[in-house]
This record gives sequence, structure tokens and C-alpha cells, in this order.
Amino acid sequence: MNKIMAKFIIWATENGWDISEKSGPQLNLNSSIISRYKEIPNEYLDFIRVVEKCMTPNEKTWFICEDDFNNSSDSAFIWNEYELLSLEAAMDDDSWKSEITTWWDNHLPIVMSVDGGYSFYAIDLTNDRGAIVHGYEPEFEEVEKVANTLEQFLN
Repeated sequence: MNKIMAKFIIWATENGWDISEKSGPQLNLNSSIISRYKEIPNEYLDFIRVVEKCMTPNEKTWFICEDDFNNSSDSAFIWNEYELLSLEAAMDDDSWKSEITTWWDNHLPIVMSVDGGYSFYAIDLTNDRGAIVHGYEPEFEEVEKVANTLEQFLN
């Protein structure tokens, strides 16, 4: 575990977050995640190798971890909930649905929030590879860059 990640875990714990570390470094992501996101940045893989659960004290914002990606968490939301909401909004517009799916293929969601509305943080896997972007409803795919790397975001 690198220093920034360790520092974040200490900070989150001291600030009342519900955070738990995994018992071992094994990572077994669902094959659909691996095939969709072929180049997940190592710093995020390192994070979910260590962190099993990471949620704010009010339980309205959480990091998407291995169990979420594997659809085996107790969360009421699945890891790609906001993509599904966008696809639902597109209704029968196949061109729009294709744009939405392509956008999410290139942005790996890592944090979800229902605090004051639906929002998320994701890793940009294309243009600004590794940058963290923030999006929120109703236009989830219109995002703003908030950090150059996951480490900068955690810091």
C-alpha cells in the first residue's frame, strides 16, 4: 500500500467513515468488468485490492469496491446504476444509447453518491487517462475534471 492510500485510510477512519480493509491482496473482478475495462489503472486496482468497503458516515457516498463490481454487495445501487439511468432516459433512441454506452466504456465509475442528488466520480480511460472526473444528474455524461490521478484525488 502506498503512502497516499494509507494516509487516506487513516483520514477516513478518523473522520467516521465506514472503511474496512480486505484480509488479503486477492482481487477477483467479474469477467464482464475485465472485458469491458481492459486497462484499469494500477493505482485503482491497488486501492480495491486493499479496501473492501469505504463509505461516508451518513452512508450516502461510497467507493465502488470489488464486491460492488461483482454484484455481491448489499448496496441498493449496482456499480453502473447511473449508466442504466441514462440509457433508460434515452428510451428508443439507439444513437443516443450508443453514445451513452461508449462514454461509460471509457469512464470507470469509482465513487457513487446520493447525497443531495445522484453524482459520481470516475476514472477517465481515454483522453486524459487516469484523471478523475465528477458527474451528476441529470446529464451524468457531462463531467468536470477534479484531479489528475487517483492519488491526487485521495490526497
